[in-house]
Amino acid sequence: MVTHAADSHDLIRVHGARENNLKDISIEIPKRRLTVFTGVSGSGKSSLVFDTVAAESQRLINETYSAFVQGFMPTLARPEVDVLDGLTTAIIVDQSRLGADPRSTVGTVTDTNAMLRILFSRLAEPRVGPPGAYSFNVASVSASGGLTVDRGADRSKTEKVTFSRTGGMCVHCEGRGTVSDIDLSQLYDDSKSISEGALTIPGYSVDGWYGRIYRGCGFFDPDKPIAKFTKKERHALLYQEPTKIKVEGINLTYEGLIPKIQKSMLSKDVDSLQPHIRAFVLRATTTGVCPDCAGTRLSPAVRASKIDGVSIADACAKEIRDLAEWVRGLTDPSVAPLLTALQHSLDSFTEIGLGYLSLDRPAGTLSGGEAQRVKMIRHLGSSLTDVTYVFDEPTVGLHPHDIQRMNDLLLRLRDKGNTVLVVEHKPETIAIADHVIDLGPGAGTGGGTVCFEGTVEGLRASGTRTGRHLDDRAAVKESVREARGVLEIRGARAHNLREVDVDIPLGVLCVVTGVAGSGKSSLVHGSIRSDEGVVSVDQSPIRGSRRSNPATYTGLLDPIRKAFAKANGVKPALFSANSEGACPNCNGAGVVYTDLGMMAGISTTCEECEGRRYDASVLVHHLGGRDIAEVLALPVAEALEFFGAGEARTPAAHKILARLADVGLGYLTLGQPLTTLSGGERQRLKLAVHMAEKGGVYVLDEPTSGLHLADVEQLLALLDRLVDAGKSVIVVEHHQAVMAHADWIIDLGPGAGHDGGRIVFEGTPADLVAERSTVTGEHLAAYVGA
Repeated sequence: MVTHAADSHDLIRVHGARENNLKDISIEIPKRRLTVFTGVSGSGKSSLVFDTVAAESQRLINETYSAFVQGFMPTLARPEVDVLDGLTTAIIVDQSRLGADPRSTVGTVTDTNAMLRILFSRLAEPRVGPPGAYSFNVASVSASGGLTVDRGADRSKTEKVTFSRTGGMCVHCEGRGTVSDIDLSQLYDDSKSISEGALTIPGYSVDGWYGRIYRGCGFFDPDKPIAKFTKKERHALLYQEPTKIKVEGINLTYEGLIPKIQKSMLSKDVDSLQPHIRAFVLRATTTGVCPDCAGTRLSPAVRASKIDGVSIADACAKEIRDLAEWVRGLTDPSVAPLLTALQHSLDSFTEIGLGYLSLDRPAGTLSGGEAQRVKMIRHLGSSLTDVTYVFDEPTVGLHPHDIQRMNDLLLRLRDKGNTVLVVEHKPETIAIADHVIDLGPGAGTGGGTVCFEGTVEGLRASGTRTGRHLDDRAAVKESVREARGVLEIRGARAHNLREVDVDIPLGVLCVVTGVAGSGKSSLVHGSIRSDEGVVSVDQSPIRGSRRSNPATYTGLLDPIRKAFAKANGVKPALFSANSEGACPNCNGAGVVYTDLGMMAGISTTCEECEGRRYDASVLVHHLGGRDIAEVLALPVAEALEFFGAGEARTPAAHKILARLADVGLGYLTLGQPLTTLSGGERQRLKLAVHMAEKGGVYVLDEPTSGLHLADVEQLLALLDRLVDAGKSVIVVEHHQAVMAHADWIIDLGPGAGHDGGRIVFEGTPADLVAERSTVTGEHLAAYVGA
């Protein structure tokens, strides 16, 4: 039988891939199969899958649009690769967190809210208006005035026009569901005048730009103590509407302190603010549920508009699996197609294991694993075939009980004729692969090569680092540490918790576990406050531009700059590539960017500094025989030796480097841009920073996310060192190796959402395995071979 030429394209061929740390690698990925990419964190998996295969697929699709359309789209550079053949359309489902904007909810990001709004605008009584009238993001507005259409001389005509739009936004909280009260004593010291530095808001110093504006605005006497201001002067200082003024010969807009900080600080996600501004916001504001709308974000008219006694606010507050049952009971033929689509969307949530969420849950509160599964929902019922689906650790945040469900979804996508590429560390998902590509052998410069290609059985026998650790099983501890006290939690009822009372033991390694949505994070983060004695390391991503690197993020650059300045008798600012020492040609970026409009911009290594980022005059200064650029090119392990002894001995730098080595980042170079780090590397970098904080209790949220099986051992050794040093470590975790290593386990459940929120087990891992009374106990028993 003669094979048709079209049937011969059954491989994605990658030749000469050099993106990031990839070392000119060549592989062939089978189409319409499930291929899993494995390797230690930082070995080059994401560089190959996301930055090479998926990026080129997206770039080629973008090129099919007109130049006009491309001008509005993100410009993507061609990856560093010689040949990329056989690509199909790529759909990327990554772990990037959903927007933390307070207006963004599970319903808005999945478009389920949009369908609900149409449903209520058609069936609800009393009717409020079109779908927009049921949206908490649409304000009611009305306007009237003259409209003039210019049609040339003597043909222009002015008509009176009125315009109105009905929205569903609560006017008090502006659709946010919460209101903030500001403590005025945190904004200023009323015993001082503006000129004496009365303003205590970050960035509002007397000599700063804002200080000069408030001194020269003319609405009040800057030399009079604020306590002696008249009512009019106090109003001008605090509440003045935007007003045009002139200060020092410059035209400006003046605004009162409260609207100013509302816009610049309070309207933003608290976690995205710089640490000192975040501390000010938490200190100066108290946030509570809006008294007008009771947190529903909607106007009274919308809340009164109901279908069978249920308002849209009630519908969004239901758990999605309960909402699906309610929608199933609606049978109006006039909206039948809408009900079918809405039913499918809601059932997809339940199918993917997120039926415990509600549509009004803020998107920013979802964990990385939940966010990724929410993005999967729109692809589950898709009729597309021959598409390449790219997943980044889809099992992150999943209990072993839920991983089988995720595996079934991946296999379903493959069986419909799609190519499924998965970056993964969990052995349960590696086991279902048709094809495995293992990268390594190490991380960073020690990785970037293909160690193995073939079947799962071949990987087991290959002797690679992944192959050796694939069947690792941790044993339950024979003896556990004794608690030195307890942290009492009484009546916890955040989210789905049901008046939980629990004593968390101190001085030991305590693991809080349970299926996704059982209430683990609500219990730990909602009940244990981050105060002086508590260091909390959550899953929020670390932020940084291409100018940020491990040295700047950890604060390591400060002692290094001071050491260079002291050794050479110059200013520390000279040794910052973002300040005085920057190369004037590239402004300290090391590369020069050329914008090519609709096409991807080109970055070329700066000819002046040859990518070193510093001015030549800075590089003549040495410490221990090296200039600042050479020091930033050192891996952490070498820098640890360099700053540990001899002329370059710097205890402050050595201490930070020791923490980086402790968390397994000895291979990272000090000046490597943060944008090139993998998810696991970022997680460990954040852990290294928090280890410097003075605290007796460490609260870690899934520290194994992004970690290879071999790296988990190193993490467990680090947790042991923390406990042995007298710290208390509380870990929210699903990884069975961490559970087996714990001194004490608190298991929540038995299910998710309203089926969870209760303590179903407290005790040692050995007791949990022996009893097998919970889902976690059954899986842990199977894992340790009991």
